[in-house]
Amino acid sequence: MTTVLLVGAVGQARYLTHIARTHMVPPWLANVNERTGTPVNATIVMLVATAIIGFFTSLGILSNLLSISTLFIFMLVALALLVRRYYKSGTTTPTDRNKFIVCLALILGSSIATAVYWALSEDGWILYVITVPIWLLGTLGIRFFVPQAHFPKQWGVPLVPWLPSVSIAINIFLLGSIDGKSFQRFGIWTAVLLLYYFFFGLHASYDMAKESQKRKTVDESNAELNKIEEGQSANSS
Repeated sequence: MTTVLLVGAVGQARYLTHIARTHMVPPWLANVNERTGTPVNATIVMLVATAIIGFFTSLGILSNLLSISTLFIFMLVALALLVRRYYKSGTTTPTDRNKFIVCLALILGSSIATAVYWALSEDGWILYVITVPIWLLGTLGIRFFVPQAHFPKQWGVPLVPWLPSVSIAINIFLLGSIDGKSFQRFGIWTAVLLLYYFFFGLHASYDMAKESQKRKTVDESNAELNKIEEGQSANSS
């Protein structure tokens, strides 16, 4: 876990650097050392924060929180792969889009029901007879009734939609094996970050984007004026 925390702190410092460039966090965190190309400020902040959390938090809590975030991200990646492969704005018809949404709902709903039933039931198996066929029905629906919108040119994930659908089911099932208190902690942290994003980060990044667009417009106007002046000078000579 110590190695995971150290590697995570160094890697997340790069994320923090890019976030700071949008002014969602203080911009001085985006400073990069000119000689080494290392985001020194962000790395120091992440290492200090990681050390404090690791020192005052038990190993079990850290491992569960890390597992929740990792499994949740893996599940979202598999879900995004299905969306990427089977939906394209302007190409996918409303009928195919609705069929795709229904199939995704069947896959997600049956996977969640299976995980919850496994976590709460001690020796039951009846619900699996219902949830597993529903998952299979949703996957078959995508395979045979929803046309692909994107086709990989060189290499793509094989066995689509089966492999992403299985990945979604497995990751959700593993999430169901984690205790409820860990989900409460994860929910609290997520809520705090969302509040920060909606009440501060979103406005800061919007203002930064607006300012960048304004500077770009001014630069383009200046470039056009310079071209006009150069043309007039050439005509005069």
